[in-house]
Amino acid sequence: MSGTYGEAAASAHNRTVTLFGQTMAFVAATAGLFALGAYAGRHLSYGAGWIAYLESFGCLLAMNVAVRRSAGAATALLFVFGSLIGVGTAPVLVYYATVDPTILWQAGGATALFIAGFGAAGYSTRRDLSALARVSFLALLGLIVFGIVLIFVHIPNGDVVYALLGLVVFAGLTMFDFQRLHRSRDIDSAPLLAASIFLDALNVFLFFLRIFSRNR
Repeated sequence: MSGTYGEAAASAHNRTVTLFGQTMAFVAATAGLFALGAYAGRHLSYGAGWIAYLESFGCLLAMNVAVRRSAGAATALLFVFGSLIGVGTAPVLVYYATVDPTILWQAGGATALFIAGFGAAGYSTRRDLSALARVSFLALLGLIVFGIVLIFVHIPNGDVVYALLGLVVFAGLTMFDFQRLHRSRDIDSAPLLAASIFLDALNVFLFFLRIFSRNR
């Protein structure tokens, strides 16, 4: 019995390690394709960027269907998603690069530390973070509404408040996504987990861009 239990525990551990490695490899590949997409779309208008942005989320919806049928198709859609969202974000990145290129490096470094810190906390904790995920999702909806209000109403330091609240929300979502990564045993879920973690990092990066550019 003890031998069987030990073998089962070792097998579960191996699946966890494999899933972690595969997911993070997908995250890195998606980030690379995002960078290539951003470079390819550096001359696009904001309107064209929005079209690519919407198409990228169409890929996400398709991934949720494809992952149940074909891991290969889900992976391909993940890579297309990374490229398209890079193209869609390109006009924003060009704007910040024009204002001050160091903002991009500062935001990138801060994002790496943020995701590493909260990701490690979520991956290692034994506490169930499902409730935190629900609260964070509801807070995200509220943040979207707040962002729409900021378009039409001037609020002193509203952009900074919006960015700081966004970081709080995505701290919770990042912890939950890394806990899902730790607890999942389904190798085929790697593309969806990678997409979630990449979106966490991208949103955190954009929030840091707002914060670091506040005095420019």
